[in-house]
Amino acid sequence: MNDLDDDTLICRCEEVSLGEIREAIDRGATTLPELRRRTRAGMGLCQGRTCGTLVAQIIARRTGKSLEEILPATSRPPVRSVTVQELGGKGKCSPKKRT
Repeated sequence: MNDLDDDTLICRCEEVSLGEIREAIDRGATTLPELRRRTRAGMGLCQGRTCGTLVAQIIARRTGKSLEEILPATSRPPVRSVTVQELGGKGKCSPKKRT
């Protein structure tokens, strides 16, 4: 991984580069949650399913920690947009008239 350029994208969803990850680690982010907060890596649509292991490997190599110390991170299911109609039940609610 040392031969990769700092401009290499690690997290495609949030467009976080290897250089940004390295800088965050050098500034003290040594766990996945800390790195997520500082760079947003792993916070995109895939929630780290694409880049999470790679980010953990970068942390491990840069800090000397084992992967067992770094993994697992908290994961959440992907989210999709919901319309107001879907929330309201399509026509079940009607506005009250004010007098």
